[in-house]
Amino acid sequence: MPLERKAFVYITIIYNNISMYLTKEVKEEIFAKYGKGKADTGTAEAQIALFTHRINHLTEHLKKNRKDFNTERSLVKLVGKRRSLLDYLTKKDILRYRAIVKELGLRK
Repeated sequence: MPLERKAFVYITIIYNNISMYLTKEVKEEIFAKYGKGKADTGTAEAQIALFTHRINHLTEHLKKNRKDFNTERSLVKLVGKRRSLLDYLTKKDILRYRAIVKELGLRK
């Protein structure tokens, strides 16, 4: 068996044993709770809720792995995306903004 093939098989085995934190079911649950339905992925509230879930996961990862700077950069970018969506929602409809902030327990 060539070396490339062995590496591919090994990577596939490792990948299959890792449980993903953001599965299809989790996404559908988030979209059903904060969006208009489980297929509604475009609503600002649904995207903010999804970003918040990912931010919480990355924060826990960084507590264990302080020197993972790539994850830290990804976290900062996600926080910025969420902030811009929250700013958009503030300008568009302040009541929706207040509702999502209260529901997700965000500070601002």
